[in-house]
Amino acid sequence: MTLRRFALPTLLIGLVLGLSACGGSANLNPFNWFRSDGVKQVALIPEGGFLEDQEYRGLVTQVVELQVLRSTGGAIIRAKGLPPRLGYWDAELVPENFERPVDGVLTYMFRISEPPFRTDTGRPQQREVLVGQFVSNTKLQGVRSIRVVGERNSRSSSR
Repeated sequence: MTLRRFALPTLLIGLVLGLSACGGSANLNPFNWFRSDGVKQVALIPEGGFLEDQEYRGLVTQVVELQVLRSTGGAIIRAKGLPPRLGYWDAELVPENFERPVDGVLTYMFRISEPPFRTDTGRPQQREVLVGQFVSNTKLQGVRSIRVVGERNSRSSSR
C-alpha cells in the first residue's frame, strides 16, 4: 500500500526530469512550454499619435479684469472671468505657443469647464471666477505685453 502511494509522485518526478534533459530546441522539454519567444509585442498607438493636449474646456465668456503683479523671481498674472451662469469650474490660464512670446506678446487662454447640469444665471458678482498663473523672469524676457483671451473679448497689460 505504501509503495503504491509513492509510485505516482516518483513516476511524475522522473518523467519531468527525463524530459527536461532533452535539448533546448526540443518541444518535449517542459521548461520550454511556456516561453514567450514566439509571441510578438504589439504597441497600440492610435492613428495620428496620442492627443495629450486635447482641451475639453471652453473659453470663459468674458474677461472682466487683468492684473500683472510683480513677484520674487517673476510675475503673477491674475485674471477675473465671467461665465454665462453659475457652476462653472476647473478654470485655468492655458499658455499659447508653449509660453513663448510672439512679437513681444505672451498669450494665455482663459479656459473653464461647464457645469454638468443646468444652473441658474445668478448675479454677475456670483458668477465671477478668479485664476492666477506664475511666470518666471526667464519666460518674461522679451515680453512687452501679456494678453488673456476669452470667448467675447481679451484683455492685455503692457510694461
